[in-house]
Amino acid sequence: MKVILQKDVAGQGKKGQMVEVSDGYARNFLIPRKLAVTATADNVNTMKQQEKARLEKEARERAAALELAEKLKDMPVHVKAKAGSGGRLFGSVTTKEISVALKEQYGVDVPKTSLQSDPIKAFGGYQVKAKLGYEVSGTVYVFVEEA
Repeated sequence: MKVILQKDVAGQGKKGQMVEVSDGYARNFLIPRKLAVTATADNVNTMKQQEKARLEKEARERAAALELAEKLKDMPVHVKAKAGSGGRLFGSVTTKEISVALKEQYGVDVPKTSLQSDPIKAFGGYQVKAKLGYEVSGTVYVFVEEA
């Protein structure tokens, strides 16, 4: 019997795939637990439409990520921090502070988890890599200044 999986099923396939399983397995396990539906013409068309919609959404999100990566190049972020003698900071500038500064200065929301940097412990300019999803990454230029 051909069924369309509604959720990932170990040993059978991923959500949205059409797979061939035994009649008993489908009737007694997959269908009652709402893990799959029978592969009727209507269900197959619905599956194709959902796949098309998912691909379009992915394309839009990838385009938005590429646009954001280009914007980030022209957005130097200025972070103010207190320091002791020798230019060493009290504490450090973290990705959270950089994310907040981006939001305040440019209105761009980049989650702190997508910024990848070691804590910054001295004044100066730094490049911080931002992973924006869909294998798109950008660079944020951070300038740490004395408060």
